[in-house]
Amino acid sequence: MISKQMLNIESHIKIAEDTFEVVLPLPDEIELKPGQFVHIALKGHMLRRPVSVADVDKEANTFTIIFKIFGEGTLALSKYRAGESLDVILPCGSFYPIENINVNHALIVGGGIGVPPLYYLGKQLKEKGVKVTSVLGFQSGSQVFYEDKFRALGDTFVATNDGSYGHKGFVTDIIKDLNKPIDYYFSCGPTPMLQAVTKQLEKEKGYISLEERMGCGVGTCYACVIPLRENPKQSKKICKDGPVFYANEVILS
Repeated sequence: MISKQMLNIESHIKIAEDTFEVVLPLPDEIELKPGQFVHIALKGHMLRRPVSVADVDKEANTFTIIFKIFGEGTLALSKYRAGESLDVILPCGSFYPIENINVNHALIVGGGIGVPPLYYLGKQLKEKGVKVTSVLGFQSGSQVFYEDKFRALGDTFVATNDGSYGHKGFVTDIIKDLNKPIDYYFSCGPTPMLQAVTKQLEKEKGYISLEERMGCGVGTCYACVIPLRENPKQSKKICKDGPVFYANEVILS
């Protein structure tokens, strides 16, 4: 059940260029699943900001979010410090349905700030005994984060657009050379990347998670609708029906 909470920041650190990791306490009655997000209110800003859940520590009763500075809202969030409180709505959105599918080998494909929710997903998959291969894409080496954490889950490959770290190019360049059979792929990132990945892996089963600006974040304002592939006249709400969808369920544009 969605709940509005005032949560005190336990940790707030910079982990890459313009990229920050924030650890918050997880209320006892709340369960967060891979792919879900939280909706954060910021002083002086009308709209909340959606931020994906990057990890959950059940022993410490905390969860982690990662965000990048894109505008005034995320710039304001970057200036918060440990000990300050945040107004948070959680849990929001759909999640990767890994409880309902049979997976032996999963391919994780993340781009930029679409990488964080895939780490929590990868942890959950590994705990279930699933082999995990990760392909992560960033603009440059200065923006790379969580590489070591993903390597702890399985084979990990990094691509940067400018070639300053890892493979020069895009995640699709790495995928075409993997030659590894997979059962499902799970991807999150900017729309152009998702378009390329879903086209490249059109014969594979998979799930995607969309990055989107949102209004209410709970499905009432219709600010983040997306048309369905089977019937473009019908649509779903990214904040409520998503952000996770079955690959090719929606029209990416």
